[in-house]
Amino acid sequence: MAERSYDCIVIGSGPGGYVAAIRAAQLGMKTAVVEVDQIGGRCLNYACIPAKAVLRVADVLGEIREAATFGITVSEPTVDFAAVGERRQKVVKTLTGGVAGLMKRNAIDVIDGHGVVTDEANVKVGGNFDGTEIEAKAVILATGSVKRPLPGTQFGGRVIGTEEAWALTELPKTLAVVGAGASGTEIASAYARLGSEVTLYEGLDRVLPTEDADISKVAERGFKKQGITVRTGVFVEDVASGDDGVTFTVAGEPAQAEWLVIAAGRAPDIENLGIEDAGITLTESGLIAVDGAQRTSLAGVWAIGDLVPGPALAHKASDEGIIAAEDIAGLETHPLEHVDIPRATFCLPNVASFGLTEQQARDAGHDVVVGKISFGAVGAGTVYGDRTGLVKVVGDRRYGELLGGHIVGTKATELIQELVNVRALEGGFPEVARMVHGHPTLSEAVMEAARDADGWLIHG
Repeated sequence: MAERSYDCIVIGSGPGGYVAAIRAAQLGMKTAVVEVDQIGGRCLNYACIPAKAVLRVADVLGEIREAATFGITVSEPTVDFAAVGERRQKVVKTLTGGVAGLMKRNAIDVIDGHGVVTDEANVKVGGNFDGTEIEAKAVILATGSVKRPLPGTQFGGRVIGTEEAWALTELPKTLAVVGAGASGTEIASAYARLGSEVTLYEGLDRVLPTEDADISKVAERGFKKQGITVRTGVFVEDVASGDDGVTFTVAGEPAQAEWLVIAAGRAPDIENLGIEDAGITLTESGLIAVDGAQRTSLAGVWAIGDLVPGPALAHKASDEGIIAAEDIAGLETHPLEHVDIPRATFCLPNVASFGLTEQQARDAGHDVVVGKISFGAVGAGTVYGDRTGLVKVVGDRRYGELLGGHIVGTKATELIQELVNVRALEGGFPEVARMVHGHPTLSEAVMEAARDADGWLIHG
């Protein structure tokens, strides 16, 4: 049961909200979380976790199909998509149950209902006009983001967003995915390997357009190898949903698919949050304006995650939640360097990066040096069956500064962390080049890319 007042109330229980609440409770605050849906928010229930659960199935399926190259003979595997869905739900239930347990363990009250922030920095639960107001010494807004349709298009019927795509109960025969960013490529890669005929559309001139150009090229080759039809530099228009499929036009030509997934961007979930009535300032792009400690323009209110500027990533939201809670408690905090936050895409091949791309570094005026190496240059690439992966290090020649790291291939989402950590500890690519790496490991490719940047590549 909700109390009449709390030291800290968090609206939203996703990776930002529940982490913020736990940290606040650890710091001695009487804390509550207000959640209109399910504990864990969209990430755990509908997006990040369900996506990775399905992608893992596609990964296992691929490994089975490639078993013969390792000397193992197996029959052609079949996909029980209903069982895939059951496993996805089990994974979600396990993790959301774990978060619910953390709420209890930290004596955090979970209040069911729609939360609204007031101009007095309190929270109303149930609605702006008829809700029950609960006093709060501090409020953290952590409601995340919502799907955004294409211009002139609306969701409904067989036109769906990414959350619905991961929750399909039958394996589509044909699937059109609009948007070749992280979410779109993950969906395309998963369903193509599971057996759907997938077409991936992107308005810009390459897939994963925010990644380094060299990485995009390797990734696109991998997508096409999976049977994905990739069309870049085109726009999907005239979308019409029917009983059995979706019709649309691409570059003026008719097209159709059983389902059309829009993965072309998201918007902050601030509607009916009370932002306008509370007088909280927004940025020109419609995000909540915050300072380096996540404080909004209204005293007593903080905001984190997809509501505020910076990459819309779960781990970024979690760290901002910790910053907000510690600032509320009066601890010294430090703002995040958004450019240095790791980015991970779990398509096949994996893609991960941080920092500046080569082009961004050049545009910023750096004396750019680049180190590149394929996975095939190190023993582990051949051992594990991925010689096409690529590690690219972007640095500044004068001081050996590590400006960015970009990896495509097996375990890229794990390998990137080494470069992130070196940057955080103010090391450079010469230091990575001289760190002893285990052999044979894929991480040796990270070392060799750094050596290449430093001018003394050994393998390659």
